[in-house]
Amino acid sequence: MPFAVNSTNPILLEAHGLAKFFPGTEGEISVLDGVDFKISQGESISIRGESGSGKSTLLNVLSGLETADAGDLLWRGKLVSGRSLSWMAAQRAALIGFVFQAYYLAPELNALENVLLGARIAGRIDSSVVDRAEALLKRVGMHHRLKHSSTKLSGGERQRVAVARALINNPPLVLADEPTGNLDESTGQAVMELLLDLATESAKSLVLVTHNPEYAARTQKQLTLHLGKLS
Repeated sequence: MPFAVNSTNPILLEAHGLAKFFPGTEGEISVLDGVDFKISQGESISIRGESGSGKSTLLNVLSGLETADAGDLLWRGKLVSGRSLSWMAAQRAALIGFVFQAYYLAPELNALENVLLGARIAGRIDSSVVDRAEALLKRVGMHHRLKHSSTKLSGGERQRVAVARALINNPPLVLADEPTGNLDESTGQAVMELLLDLATESAKSLVLVTHNPEYAARTQKQLTLHLGKLS
């Protein structure tokens, strides 16, 4: 478990009154309805909710991959709305590591190259970054596969590479969107244990979207998204 949060730990991300709408056959559908959220350095939070409740949308909005229709989003106290795409990309790379359910590995790249991709986007490639990528792959049990094409890896191996990629820039915050959703039970449990252990070891903040109550119980705070409301 990450270290206990106290008043001296800075707030990494906060949101006030987030709203998100999507078009429907009978008018707009409210997916997020006045969501307030914040997470401090070293804190772990899980978010549960039924399928289609908007959990992935919430993570996408919090990470700036989607834009809210209303409300304020702040990264390290800085308002995100109205910023340039280049500013957002640079700030996101320094703040957030994202683990997706669908892996999103580049099929033309091997495991090591996929981990390094996040650093390349952030413009941070040098020998020390390559060393860090190899060390991360070793930590997730993939050092023997670092030159293998991502298309030759199993689902569990791909997600381990994705976890290493999320950590390559040493972000203080990791967002994980159903990271075991495409894995069988035993493989999923191994990947989840790895993710939670890595967050603990490096005092990362973690926002975990999961259907699994046992995984959710491992975080310091448990929230539920229902009918657009987070509680």
